[in-house]
Amino acid sequence: MRLIKKGLGFTMILILMMGLMSACSKSNEAQTSNTVVSAKDLKDVKIGLSMQTLGAPYFVAQKNGVEKVAKGYGMTVLSVDAQGDMNKQLADVEDLLTKNIDMLILNPQDPKGAVAATKAATKKGVPVFIMDNSISSEADFVTMVQSNNLNNGELVGAWLAGQMAKKEIKLGVLSGNQGNLLGVDRRIGVIKGLVEEQLRQGNQTHFKVVTQGWGAWSQEGGLKAAEDMLVASPDMNVLVAENDSMALGALQAIQHAGKEGQILVLAAADGQKEALALIKEGKYGATGLNDPALVAKTLVDTAVKYYNGDRNIPKLINTAPAVISKSNVDKFYKLDADF
Repeated sequence: MRLIKKGLGFTMILILMMGLMSACSKSNEAQTSNTVVSAKDLKDVKIGLSMQTLGAPYFVAQKNGVEKVAKGYGMTVLSVDAQGDMNKQLADVEDLLTKNIDMLILNPQDPKGAVAATKAATKKGVPVFIMDNSISSEADFVTMVQSNNLNNGELVGAWLAGQMAKKEIKLGVLSGNQGNLLGVDRRIGVIKGLVEEQLRQGNQTHFKVVTQGWGAWSQEGGLKAAEDMLVASPDMNVLVAENDSMALGALQAIQHAGKEGQILVLAAADGQKEALALIKEGKYGATGLNDPALVAKTLVDTAVKYYNGDRNIPKLINTAPAVISKSNVDKFYKLDADF
């Protein structure tokens, strides 16, 4: 009996050891299958990039950022420009899908209108990644990567409250385009930051929004909109734009009206180098950090992770917020930057 028991004991130990060796082998296989795909392995991957517009430097820099990072991975990017036209963007995406793209990066022209583009891509088995602008919750997408527009706005609003102290603020708001959720977050953020900081400083608010204009995110649009705002509210003493391009246009309108130095101009977001140069000179108040190259890199890196099998990706990824003013502009200003 003892011999039988010993034999059985040896057999059990042998079985356990074989099981452990098998488990280790499987574990190694799993680790191998989860390793990051190299640039060489991604050389046949095609990304479709649909931009809502290339009419502003920010979007050009974002496109360049996607192409630069993708090239580093060995991937090809097929990019198209909707030129601010939702119907064209839908047609652009349909065309990209006929070219057998492996993933779609979409910078939506309209949060609801672009839903159809995401549905069309998903139907073809192409994963969708939303860049910079927001989109309706009805859309089919893996994740949305953007700067923290609400928090950037809050930081800019708080800076404005500190800058103006107890002086009555007669505020003009220069917005991008109607229905744009990104713009909504930026202006709500500014108002929230302004309210909170004024309450903290003196237990009351002392500002009034006296006018709003729509500048379509461009410098030219900002110039025209600001001209109308100056006529509608000649008492305006602060103008906050939802991006730097429109604010730069507004500065031109203010100069033409002979009110340079009388109206504080600032932006809720971007960090465009031309705006930062003026911040250094004291001719421009502040702006929020919205680095197009960082947004582009974060998105492409995330798309590669997804392509390699990672499904633990949050629905929204924000880059870190910051307010850029004269006190810290040297940290962010880069003369050779695309944007």
